[in-house]
Amino acid sequence: MLSIQRITPFYTSQEDFRLRLVFAYQYFSIFKRGEVFQFIPSEGKEIIINMKSLQVENSGEIFVFQRGNRFIRFPLYQLLIISDLPMYLRTIIERVVNTNAGTSTEVEIPEAIEIIRQFEAANRLRMIDYALETNNILLFNELMEGLQQK
Repeated sequence: MLSIQRITPFYTSQEDFRLRLVFAYQYFSIFKRGEVFQFIPSEGKEIIINMKSLQVENSGEIFVFQRGNRFIRFPLYQLLIISDLPMYLRTIIERVVNTNAGTSTEVEIPEAIEIIRQFEAANRLRMIDYALETNNILLFNELMEGLQQK
């Protein structure tokens, strides 16, 4: 079995629901039979993950690793099966999701807040009219108390 020695995306981008992880020299290495093989971007160099299904989309991509003058070629689907790559991908995805969740801060726009207040006031007046039309005294009193508090 292979184990991942190091995996750090050189470049990460998210387009719609796809996460692209691009790897370069010295950012990806594997450990096989007591030897470390370094990734070389001669064929495949990226992993594309569908963030909706959390599935790897380009599993046929060929990754090449080198140690001295020896080269090993692995299709991505094989790396996913015989190594601990899925565990590392899971942590990368979690980091990206947490980063995206942290950057979406709400910005309050004063104009929007005022428009919402106007809509709420107009809705309250319509509800008062409705309470009067249907002779609903409880609703009318509740709405009037809300008006007096504001």
